[in-house]
Amino acid sequence: MDTKDRVLNQATLAFADRGVDGTSLDDLAQRLGLTKQSILYHFGSKSRLIEAVLSRSAQDLLGVLAAAAKQSSPGWPAVEAVVRASFELAVRRPELIGVLRETSRLGPPWSEGVVEELRPTLAAAEAALRGYMDEGLLLRNDPRVILLSSYAVVAGSVTETEVLRALDLQLDLRAAATLRRTLLSFLEAALLGQGAS
Repeated sequence: MDTKDRVLNQATLAFADRGVDGTSLDDLAQRLGLTKQSILYHFGSKSRLIEAVLSRSAQDLLGVLAAAAKQSSPGWPAVEAVVRASFELAVRRPELIGVLRETSRLGPPWSEGVVEELRPTLAAAEAALRGYMDEGLLLRNDPRVILLSSYAVVAGSVTETEVLRALDLQLDLRAAATLRRTLLSFLEAALLGQGAS
C-alpha cells in the first residue's frame, strides 16, 4: 500500500474515532511513522485531506450498497440485500459510517461535498423504491422516510456509542444481526404489509 493510501486509511479511522477537530496532522504522522511534511506532500493541507477522506468514504459506502442492489432481484430482495450489505459494512468498516456521520457535525463546506457525492445514489434509490411501489412489488410509502429511517438505524448502531453503552450493547456480529433483523421486520411491515414473512 502506498503512503497516500496509508494516510487516507489512518485519517479515516482517526476522524471517525476522534473527530476531525480532535485529529491533528502531527498525530496522524506519528501514528504512521511519517513526518507531517509527508502528509502535506500528498494532500497539501488538512482541508484537502478531509476532502479526500470524505470523498473516498462516500464512494466506498455507495459502491457496496449499489453492488448489493444490482445483484438482487427488484422489490423486496433488493431492499433486503442493501440492508444486509449496510450492516456487514457497519461491522467490517464502521469508520466509513463514522466519518460520514462526522460530516453532519462539521456542516458546510464539508457536508456540501458529501451531499453532492450521495445525492445521485440516494435519488436512484428513491426512484427505485418508488418504481417498485408503482409496479406493486412494494406497498406505497414515502421512499425518503424509508431511506432516512434505514440510515438512522445503521448509522446510529455504529456511531452512537454512548447510547449503545447505556443499553449495555456493543456492536458485534450478534448485535448487528439483531439490529438487522429488527430493521428488516420494520421495513417488511412498511413495504410488504403486516404479517409478511
